[in-house]
Amino acid sequence: MAHLSTETTQREDEFSLTPGDGWHCTHLFYQMPQEVRARLALSSEEKAKMASEFNALFSVENSTRPHRHFLSLLSGGKADFGLVLMDPDPLVLIRFQRSLLGTAFGRLFAVTYSYTSISEISEYLPSKEEFTARLVREGEEEGSPGFQAKVDAYEHRQKEMKRQRLTPVFPDWPVICFYPMNRRRHPDTNWYLLNFEERARLTAEHARSGMQSKGEVTQLVTASTGLDNWEWGVTLWAKRPHFIKEIVYRMRFDEISAKYSDFGQFFIGYNSSPEIVVETLT
Repeated sequence: MAHLSTETTQREDEFSLTPGDGWHCTHLFYQMPQEVRARLALSSEEKAKMASEFNALFSVENSTRPHRHFLSLLSGGKADFGLVLMDPDPLVLIRFQRSLLGTAFGRLFAVTYSYTSISEISEYLPSKEEFTARLVREGEEEGSPGFQAKVDAYEHRQKEMKRQRLTPVFPDWPVICFYPMNRRRHPDTNWYLLNFEERARLTAEHARSGMQSKGEVTQLVTASTGLDNWEWGVTLWAKRPHFIKEIVYRMRFDEISAKYSDFGQFFIGYNSSPEIVVETLT
């Protein structure tokens, strides 16, 4: 028995569904088939019961819900409502999805699009040492009070950036946008044939462009190489719809986007509660 216990412990150490860093992320988009919509006729009592059951999935009393979730009503005809789910354990996400489809409301819908990814720290995020070296190159006096204050501030900011990228807190903002993206491998514009320094430079330029929307738009970039058909999933939250249009348009002019990036479908939605989703879609 002791031998079996040791062997089990070794397997648990070697095999795990939980990433070393980051959380699993699933984007789900649901649509009611037209034939279901055509025959749908619910009483107010049936709607209320359906909303109560659906709402229970997202309640804090539901110990099986994922660590993070964001529910939205979708604009346009690609889907009716969407979910962003994150948890260290992918089985939690799978079970939550199955639980949703098992509700009276969920049985009216089919998944029209989904995306699988994992949160990560960008390899281009400068370390404390790299940030310090950059300050020296820019003419800062190493060891001065001002120099050290900038280094300390960056170190504090870096910890928060890493936490938010790996285990993000979703903002309670009204607008959400999702799209997948790749870096190009075209013969004359192959991102993966650039050296690291050039890729880091272009990425930093892109980040500075995005910072112009600080306080208006926040983003989550999750990695999907080997997990889905694209390499990254980009989720944007905004305080107003036109902020999404403005940041995407502006950043398309950055060299990294204009020359080295391809984009998939865009989904745009609006923060909602389970009760409003049921009321709106039934």
